[in-house]
Amino acid sequence: MFRIRRVFDAVLPVDQRAIAAVQDILRSQFAGVSEHDIVSIPSKLADPFKHQFRSLLFVADDDSGTLRGFALVSHDPALRFLYLHYIATGKSLMGSGVGGALYERVRQEALGLSCIGVFFECAPDDPAEVRDPPVLKANVARLRFYERFGVRPLWNNEYALKVKPDDAAMPYLLCDPLGRKAPLRRTVVRRIVRACLERVYPQLCPPAYVDRVVASFKDDPVALRPPRYTREAPPAAPRQPQDTSRSITLVVNDLHDIHHVRERGYVESPVRIRAILRAIEPTGLFHRIPPREFKESHIRAVHDDAFVDYLKRVCRVVPKGKSVYPYVFPIRNAARPPVDLPVRAGYYCIDTFTPLNENAFLAAKRAVDCSLTAADAVLKGSRLAYALVRPPGHHAERRAFGGFCYFNNNAIAAHYLSAQGRVAILDIDYHHGNGQEVIFAERRDVLTISIHGHPRLAYPYFSGFKDDRGVGEGAGFNVNYPLPEKITTERYRQALQSALGRIRRFNPTFLVVALGYDIGKGDPTGTWTLTARDFERNGEMIGALRLPTLVVQEGGYRTVTLGVNARSFFKGLAVAAFERGIYARLKPAGAGPASAAQKSGVDGIVAGSSASRKPKPEPPVDHDAGPVAPPKNPPAI
Repeated sequence: MFRIRRVFDAVLPVDQRAIAAVQDILRSQFAGVSEHDIVSIPSKLADPFKHQFRSLLFVADDDSGTLRGFALVSHDPALRFLYLHYIATGKSLMGSGVGGALYERVRQEALGLSCIGVFFECAPDDPAEVRDPPVLKANVARLRFYERFGVRPLWNNEYALKVKPDDAAMPYLLCDPLGRKAPLRRTVVRRIVRACLERVYPQLCPPAYVDRVVASFKDDPVALRPPRYTREAPPAAPRQPQDTSRSITLVVNDLHDIHHVRERGYVESPVRIRAILRAIEPTGLFHRIPPREFKESHIRAVHDDAFVDYLKRVCRVVPKGKSVYPYVFPIRNAARPPVDLPVRAGYYCIDTFTPLNENAFLAAKRAVDCSLTAADAVLKGSRLAYALVRPPGHHAERRAFGGFCYFNNNAIAAHYLSAQGRVAILDIDYHHGNGQEVIFAERRDVLTISIHGHPRLAYPYFSGFKDDRGVGEGAGFNVNYPLPEKITTERYRQALQSALGRIRRFNPTFLVVALGYDIGKGDPTGTWTLTARDFERNGEMIGALRLPTLVVQEGGYRTVTLGVNARSFFKGLAVAAFERGIYARLKPAGAGPASAAQKSGVDGIVAGSSASRKPKPEPPVDHDAGPVAPPKNPPAI
C-alpha cells in the first residue's frame, strides 16, 4: 500500500527524506537535469513569491516513508494552468499503479485550483519522425495511457517545429481539459504556449521561434487531436485519489464520555465533543484516524512520577459513581502528604472544583494517546492535525492537576515533537496556560506563549503575568499576553499578531495550538466577545505561519456556539495553511510577453534540460498505471 501526499517544504524530517529521494531519482533517471535545478527544489517549494510561480511536489510513499514515486508540477495562477514536469517511479515499481495514482492526484489538484487544464509535453508517435521501433512503441504506449484520461495533443500547430534543422523530433504539447466541455480559446492557449516555451526553455528557444510557434495556433477554439487509441469517453472529472495532505488529520478521544461528572454546574461535559463534531465533520476538511495507545513514559517525560502514580492509584479506589474534590491543601508541610489518598488530593491540585473519580485517569490517558497520535501524524507528513479531546490539559503542571485538567496533553505532544525540532506552543484559551509554562520554564527549545484574561480577574489567578518570562536557560522563551476583562476584537487581534511575530522570530519546526473556544461571546467561563468571523480570522492568521501544526482542544463551554466557532476556526486555518489564499496574491507571470528576466531564466522559472530541446531516451512506460516519466526531453524542475 502507498499513500499520495503533497510535500509543502523541507521542514519535516519525513519531507526532507522524500525530497532527497526525489533528487536521487532525478539524478539517476534524468541525465539532462542540472544539479542546480535539483538542489533548488526546497527553495522553490518554500518561496513561490521569489520565483513568481508555484512548484507543487506530490510523492507516493508508504508508512515507513519509502518513496515509490513523485510528480512535480508548476502552477500559474494568472493563466490558470498546471504544467507537469515529471511523473517518475523507482525502476522496480513498473506496473504498480503508482504512476496512474500520481497523475490522478495532479488532475485533482488542477481541478481544485480551477485550472483550465494540465499541459505537458510528450514525444511524438509519428513513424515519419521516430524511426526507432522500440522508441516509437514506448511513445505510443505513453500517448495511449494519457488518452484514457481525455488527454490529447493540441492539434494543427507548429509546437513540434524543430529549433534547428538537425534536431531530433520535437515533442507534442498535450492538454488535459479535466473533463470540462468549455472550448480552449485561442488567446488563452497562445499565452500558455508562450509561457511554456519562454519559461521552460528560456535559453533554448529564440524569440523569433517562440513568436512563430505561438502564431501557429490559428484555430479558435483550439482543437485537440482526435482520439487514436481509445473509444470510451474521457472521465468527467478526476477521481479522488488517496491523498490527505490537503486535509486536517482528526483524532477524537473515543473514551472521553466515560469521564462524565454529573454535578450541577460542571461545564466540562461530553456534549462539548459532540457539538464540535457535528459542525466540523460535514465540512470535508478532515480525515479521521483512530487513536493509538502510547507508553506511559511519554506522560512521565513531562509529569512527576509520584504525581502520575498518585492519579492512577486514587482513581482506582474512588467508589463507582462518586467523585473526590480536594478540600485540604497541605502547603505548610508539603514534604509529608496525608496517608489517605482522597485527602491527599489537595497535595496535587490547584483548586477545589476538579474532581477525581474512577475514570478520570483512563480518560486523561486516552486524551494523551490522541494528542500523541495526532503529533505522530504531523511527523509523518500531515500538515495540520487536530486532537479533539477531553478532559483538557493546559492547566496540568508537572506535579499538579486542576482547571478540569489532569495531564497536559499539549505539553506532552510538544515534548514528543521536540525530538525532531524546536516547538512553539500558542495557547489561545481564555485562561492562562500555566501548565506548559511550568513544564517548559527552563527550556529554550520550546517557546510557550499564552493570550489570556488577566490573572487579576481570571483563573488560575496566580500565573500568566507579563513579567513571567521563563527561568535560567528558558529565560525569554515564555511569553504572556494578559488582556483586560473587556476587549475589542481589534485588541485581541493585535495581541495575536504580536504573538505570531514572536513565533516567526523563534523559527520553530512545529507549532502546537492549545485551542480554547471560551474566548467566544457568551462562554460561561470567559468575558470576551469573539464571534465566528473572529475565529475564522484567527485561524487564517495562525495558518499563515505555514508550519506543521498540531491543534489540541482545551476549553470552550457554550455548546450552542461551539460548533460554528470550531468550523470557522478550522476553515480559516486550512485556507491559509494549504495556500488556498495565496493565488491571488502572487504577481502574475507569463500572462503576456516575457520580460528580459524571464527570457534569460533569472526569474526562477524553469530552464530547459538540454542544449537543443533534443529528446533523450526515456525510461519504459508503466503500462498498468501510466508513464514512469511523461515527456521526452522533460524540462528541468
